[in-house]
Amino acid sequence: EIVEDGDKNAKGKKTKEKKKRAGGDAYFTVTVRDNGCGMAHDAIPDLLGRVLSGSKYGVRQTRGKFGLGAKMALIWSKKSTGVPIRVKSSHVKGVRGGGGGNLLDDEGTRKIGPKVSTCVLDIDIYKNCPRVLEHKQKTNSDEWIGTEIQVQVAGNWTTYKSRVVQYLHQLAIITPYARLEMAYTNQTDAKKNFDLNFDRRSDNMPAQAREVKHHPTSVNNLLIQQLLERTNSKSLLKFLTNDLSGITSSAAKKLIERLGDSFDADMSPEELDDKQITRLVQVLRKTDDLFKNPDGGCLSPLGEYNLNLGIQKVIEPDVIATAREKPGSYDGHPFIVEAAVSLGGNNAKEGITVVRFANRIPLLFETGADVATRVANSKIKWSSYKIDHKREKITVFVSIVSTKVPFKGTGKEYIGDDIVPIQASVKKALQTCCQQLRAHLAKRNALRDVKERKSKLLKYIPDVSRSLFGILDGMRKRKLDEADGLERLASPRKRDQLLSPASKRLRVTKSEVDAVVKGLEKGKLSEEAIKRHLTQAVEENANTGAFDDQSGNKSKSSRDEEERLPLFIIPIYDKPTKVIRHPLFDFYPTNHKA
Repeated sequence: EIVEDGDKNAKGKKTKEKKKRAGGDAYFTVTVRDNGCGMAHDAIPDLLGRVLSGSKYGVRQTRGKFGLGAKMALIWSKKSTGVPIRVKSSHVKGVRGGGGGNLLDDEGTRKIGPKVSTCVLDIDIYKNCPRVLEHKQKTNSDEWIGTEIQVQVAGNWTTYKSRVVQYLHQLAIITPYARLEMAYTNQTDAKKNFDLNFDRRSDNMPAQAREVKHHPTSVNNLLIQQLLERTNSKSLLKFLTNDLSGITSSAAKKLIERLGDSFDADMSPEELDDKQITRLVQVLRKTDDLFKNPDGGCLSPLGEYNLNLGIQKVIEPDVIATAREKPGSYDGHPFIVEAAVSLGGNNAKEGITVVRFANRIPLLFETGADVATRVANSKIKWSSYKIDHKREKITVFVSIVSTKVPFKGTGKEYIGDDIVPIQASVKKALQTCCQQLRAHLAKRNALRDVKERKSKLLKYIPDVSRSLFGILDGMRKRKLDEADGLERLASPRKRDQLLSPASKRLRVTKSEVDAVVKGLEKGKLSEEAIKRHLTQAVEENANTGAFDDQSGNKSKSSRDEEERLPLFIIPIYDKPTKVIRHPLFDFYPTNHKA
């Protein structure tokens, strides 16, 4: 895992050095470094060499899944190579991980720890305690900052390289306020070396998560028993109001009445036996009309601004929309859902790709069973938002933060869709994103239609120009023939046009007819001239009637286009006064007398 800090100059670095092969796997030296607040000298052995060394008096949103990342790396190192881990850290007093304190002084200068600690340790798995091989401290003359952990492990880089790179890409999306760097070094083949760098994109840090007391609907027997043992309250009434959240004094009194005659407001919490604790837990979990909802203000979501910047930095999509839902709750734990939908981008694939985060940590495995994937694939009607989910390159991002993420399975790699409040919140957030995209896509599709229409019109201009010129030139010759006293039979189609209602016929004056004939005779009205004017008309008016306003009402140009009547090309000479003879029939003018 790459460790990052929220400081302005936050960065992480991960180095892998390939040494030799043994049994199909290779050995790697993995070095991870951050520039955070460091670890206190005396606390390093217990922080890294003892499993489950902490305890919770309250609940708080924490990054990660198990809280065992560094310890699991130590155990992996012990199991695969037997080499102890090496830790180097410079601790800044008054500052702790998770946002306690500030790494900058009043003048904005980075605080530097006065000492640098070096610790080489192993873990005694049977006794669950650290085995310290080296632990020393020296003056920080080089102004070294942060923490560096180095382990040696065995693994298959060829198989899992893509997963490591994928994790870093997604981590860069969800932490745009940090700079991430990775360097891979192969000692036997320098051609396989590569670096990954993700620069800091945002100066806007998410608000720090606050620790809150347990909500009464989230407790269980073990938790209540622990709280009763640690409480300083002298009565049951004070315990309910002081050690749990969302319970007012009046609500606590009503709750005690519902507990039964064996409970009293003034009784000491220490007097409760196992049976009474079970009864208290049952009533607390079933009561929902007396307590306030869990406080979502204690959570630390990334924020729409940061999520947008993170996606733009890594994916570079064509268009993106983000949304955040109102805080919700399940089983007494608050949660917030943030979502984004992007179209296009680097390495985007056709169809729907889902990227998931839980408490700002990427989830890579078991994607198909996750609530985000199932909602995106089956609960969203993409076509109603003018999005083709089969052909468009759609990437869906869903980030869920909570004091307790409801993971499924031992691997904690997905969130089930059986939790209705979370499913509904994810669906609503994605729908909000799609609604934002719909307006943009409507304009995009209209512009695309205009472009296609223009392309088609330009494609046929040469043929149309040639045909129009041929028709006009034929009319000119026909008029000259009639002027010489010659008659030419008209085709049945032309006769139908001549007999069509006057409202549908183009009315031309004699002067206009003479101007066209003169232009043909002098060569001013040529095929090239018609082609040039048609091209100019298409360039200027290709988008006429292509757009409708957002209310669904058609624009004035669209209405005018619908009101236009079809026009017919008629011969540019006066109405015939003589009978036109044809092998099939004879055409008699309306003013002809039999």
